Amino acid sequence: MAHITFPAVLARHVDCPPVDVKGATVRAALDAAFTLNPRLRGYLLDDDGSLRLHMAVWVDGKFLRDRKKLSDAIAPDARIDVFQAISGG
Repeated sequence: MAHITFPAVLARHVDCPPVDVKGATVRAALDAAFTLNPRLRGYLLDDDGSLRLHMAVWVDGKFLRDRKKLSDAIAPDARIDVFQAISGG
């Protein structure tokens, strides 16, 4: 199963512990995570289903290529790390 981690800063808005899910693509894995936690979808994806601009996804240490369709293939035991850009001063 793919292991997905979410940024700690996101936990201020929605419960998002790491999850283990099945999926052949980033989209399928995230959709499985959204099935477990529907509120998470709105924090990660735009209305058109694209990754929000302030979010970043790494798969097994490599930056996600397809931010729109999330079609990057993943291994059954992939590690997917979701990051959120934060700013301030």
